[in-house]
Order: sequence, then C-alpha cells, then structure tokens
Amino acid sequence: MDGQRHNPNGVAAWNERKPMPQSLSVIYIHLVFSTKDRRPFLRDQEVRETLHAHLGEVSKRLDCPPILVGGVEDHVHILARFGRTISQAEWVKELKRVSNQWLKEQGVGFAGFEWQGGYADFSVSQSNLEQVKEYVARQEDHHRKMSFQDELRALLRKHHVQWNEQYIWD
Repeated sequence: MDGQRHNPNGVAAWNERKPMPQSLSVIYIHLVFSTKDRRPFLRDQEVRETLHAHLGEVSKRLDCPPILVGGVEDHVHILARFGRTISQAEWVKELKRVSNQWLKEQGVGFAGFEWQGGYADFSVSQSNLEQVKEYVARQEDHHRKMSFQDELRALLRKHHVQWNEQYIWD
C-alpha cells in the first residue's frame, strides 16, 4: 500500500493527508503616495507621526509588516515586507481608505482631506534595505532641498519607470 490509511471505500482519510508544503516569500516594497494636489495637510508633527503609526498598524493587519513609515506634510513613504495574500493594489487601496477615514475623524481641519488617486511602489532588495530605510527616515532633511514631485521623478528614473507628466499628478 502507499502508507496512507484508507476507509472501506479505498479513499484516503482527509485528516491523515500529508502536510502541505510551505510557501515562503520575502519581498520588500517602498510605497510612495501624496495628498491630493500635494496639499500640506500633514504639517502638524504630532498628527503626522500618529498617522504614520496608524498606517503601520493597518499595513501590519494586512499581513504587510512595516519596517518604517515616514514622510512630510504632503506625502508618505512606507517600507514594508509585502505579504503573500494581498495584491499591491488592494494593499494601497486599503491603506488609503482606512487612513483617509481616520484623518477625517481628527477634526474639521481634515474635512477636505484626500489622498492622490495614484501611487508609486518599488521593489527593494535585501542588500539595499538599510539604505532605503535611512532614506525614509530622513525625509524632513531631504525635503528641505527637493519637492515631492522632483523626488518622485528621481525615484522613477532610478527604477527605470516611464511616466507621463500629464497623468502622474493629481
């Protein structure tokens, strides 16, 4: 016989099947998106830090544990280990949906808050993880010299992404 116990009909019992093989994945993603029209809704440091923590918690619940969340007054960066059970589009949609709702609950100053419709995300190799983490951590210093739009253009060039200026900004 094949080593499995069979019921009287000759069929292997479900509870005696061999364990399923593991599916393992280690993919790091650097996600970037801005507020609609790059409006500086996130000027307040306390609100921004709380938002970053909230985004991290949402990402973790989506099985995409964050490594670091950062950003400045008009955009965020999320560096995360990407989960196996969700698509990039679903992850981003849920991050934006939940954080948009949360921000609007923070007071009337956020009543008109929206995230931009699009986003950019980039793969990050294990060997480059610390460098990207440092980049996300130093966003405030970085943006004393460069706008979000120039930053995103530089990231797109670095990753050899073609884009159309007419459609990338909203």
